Amino acid sequence: SDISMRVPALLRVLACLCAAAGPVAGADRSCTDLRQFYTSKGFTLAGVPQTEISGEHLRMCPQGPTCCTSTMEENLATLSGRETEGLIREAGRSLQAAFNALHRSFDTYFTELHSHSERSLQDALSPLGPLYSQNSRLFGGLYTDLRQYYRGSALNLDETLSEFWSYLLERTFKFSAPTDVNLSEDYLECVAKQQATLRPFGDIPRDMRTKVIRAFVTARSFVQGLIVSGDVVRKVSQVSLSPECLKGLMKLVYCPYCRGIASVKPCSNYCSNVMKGCLANQADLDSEWQNLIDTMIQVASSFSTDPSLDVVLASIPAQIYEAIHLLKENMDTFTAKVYQTCGSPGETGTGSPSPHEQKRKSGFLTASEYKPSPTAGIRLEMQVSDLSSKLREMRQYWTQLSAALCNKLAAGGTNQEKCWNGITKARYLPEVMGDGLANQINNPEVELDITKPDMTIREQIMQLKIMSDRLKRALDGNDVDFQDASDDLGGSGSGMCAGGQCSRGRPGLYAYPFDDNRARGAAAAPPGLCGLLLLLPPAVLLLQR
Repeated sequence: SDISMRVPALLRVLACLCAAAGPVAGADRSCTDLRQFYTSKGFTLAGVPQTEISGEHLRMCPQGPTCCTSTMEENLATLSGRETEGLIREAGRSLQAAFNALHRSFDTYFTELHSHSERSLQDALSPLGPLYSQNSRLFGGLYTDLRQYYRGSALNLDETLSEFWSYLLERTFKFSAPTDVNLSEDYLECVAKQQATLRPFGDIPRDMRTKVIRAFVTARSFVQGLIVSGDVVRKVSQVSLSPECLKGLMKLVYCPYCRGIASVKPCSNYCSNVMKGCLANQADLDSEWQNLIDTMIQVASSFSTDPSLDVVLASIPAQIYEAIHLLKENMDTFTAKVYQTCGSPGETGTGSPSPHEQKRKSGFLTASEYKPSPTAGIRLEMQVSDLSSKLREMRQYWTQLSAALCNKLAAGGTNQEKCWNGITKARYLPEVMGDGLANQINNPEVELDITKPDMTIREQIMQLKIMSDRLKRALDGNDVDFQDASDDLGGSGSGMCAGGQCSRGRPGLYAYPFDDNRARGAAAAPPGLCGLLLLLPPAVLLLQR
């Protein structure tokens, strides 16, 4: 009959009206608002419609009456990509700035400790008179080497310290010898070689070596960790977004403008899926990133474990003074043993010890008594606490980035029934994806080939891994040689998920709790045919996947 023929036609008309997703005042709605918006974004009005046109030409936005032409759709897609890349770079820049601030803070602190120790050396050793003044380059050279090592030069600390003690032994022996004894370079070299067997400075060189190497290795690797982290952020924040991501962003951000509902913000979960798709590769940094941050926090904590960084640096002058004093106390015994091994030096007469040798200094400072001021300990604790808490804040940066971007773009938590869901103004139904590339296999918003990870990001994951290993070695007191980290790249990076474990979306981070009141409110709304039809498109999308 006529009526049965007209019902399906009526349903089709209603479906089209619902898809238009906005009040239709007559057939031709004005495009004034969109024209204004479009020019505000820097585009010209050439070819922009005055009133709505039919939208069969649209490739990214849902088809239906629209104010956007194909060119406008492409322009806005490019714009949405540029703006999102800008937001990612901006977030990256603020994280880099945080790393730079930590680096400056620690570097200032460590450099001050080092300079204070160097100044203290002069106070501690000047009572030695000419033995200090005539050998000041030897002592200054030790501090210069330590500073250069901390700054990253390829010095071997072990060798540097061994050479220092050998030269110190030569100079002290020469200085204590009678004035008329001729000590050749070869003879002094033989004297220096006795250090290992005769141990003229007691346990001090070995004790100082262990502590100084540990302090400088950890300080240097910590600074390097901060630099590498900031560098990884810079490189990853410049990675371009994929064409599939640009389509998803256009639909998320600017399709509501083309549909005439510019004031409707995207649904939160919808935004999450788009961003998790766009930032899938970046989120794969998470596991190694957290590992590196945790290791840096461990290294920072090690600065205050006994003997703490400030105590180690502050005690260098006193240890050197104590070592010289010990040798001078036992010079007769040491000289006798040297004569046995190296033979008697060429003597021109009986001679007598240098005049300074007869004067015994009464004020004698031991390394164990030499402690930095109480405020130094408090300052170190504050430094460690500040470094650790700021590093902790950075731990989940890569998995929280999508949420941070959606905070700027999407509708607030209570507004999830009347938000833009990619098709119309209604609730977003698909579930939220987890983080990382492997979890995007069913992402309804951004199509991704999960077998093709971004190589730049894989390389940066490798850099994080290398840096973590170096820091762990430094924690064990092992000297770490910093060449350009890219030399260490053995391959194209780790697999899909580090250690075979794929990170899962943390429950509750993006999920919205079920709200009884909202559910009752929704139930109270007139069900109507439109209400039912509006639920179909997302469901159809899900079924198609």
